[in-house]
This record gives sequence, structure tokens and C-alpha cells, in this order.
Amino acid sequence: MKTKILTSLLSLMLATSALAGGGHSHGPDGSHQYPAKAVAESTVTDKAATKVNQLAKAGKIDASWQGIKASEAGQKMFGHNKEWVVMFSNTKLADKSKQKLYLFYTLDGHYIAANYSGK
Repeated sequence: MKTKILTSLLSLMLATSALAGGGHSHGPDGSHQYPAKAVAESTVTDKAATKVNQLAKAGKIDASWQGIKASEAGQKMFGHNKEWVVMFSNTKLADKSKQKLYLFYTLDGHYIAANYSGK
């Protein structure tokens, strides 16, 4: 009886280690997540200009934002994450608090959000 139990336990232990398998690698932190390749500033600036036009057409921001080019773009740390921040300026607006529009993108170029504070 002891032999059957030991044989069963040993078989289970060997079977589970066989499931781990090789043929793949892990990221630096041991996960299967790999950082995406960062896009160039020109790419994120073009994406942001397109997004500003979409937001203006959808009525989310004033229509006067359409066609305005980015005035600044750079990477900024937010918590533990670095993001692209693209700024647009629109002096046609009377409300000075809404004359600067900031769009946020992941380093690989995915849109996150937009606001007037840059935070």
C-alpha cells in the first residue's frame, strides 16, 4: 500500500514539473509581458493631431482645435510609468485655462487621455 501511495505521489510531482516546458523566455521581472517598442516623437505627434481633430469633430473639445499643430512633445514620468505628452496651444479661445490641450500616449503610441492641465 505504501509503495502505491509513494509511486502515485512521485508520478504527480514529476508530471507537474513536465508541464513547465521550455522553449520560451521571461521578461526581466520574470513575467511573460514584454515592453512594446517605443514610437518616434513624430509618430506620436501625428497621432495626437489626428486625435485632436476627432475630439473636435465629436464635440468633446471646441471646434477651433481642428487643424492646430502640436507645439510640444516629450516623455514624462507618471508614477512608475513613462508616457508621451503632446501639447497643443489655441489662443483663439477666450478661456485661458483651456488654451493648452495635453494628450497622453503610451510609449508605444496608444492613446490614454486628454486634458487641459497636463497632469
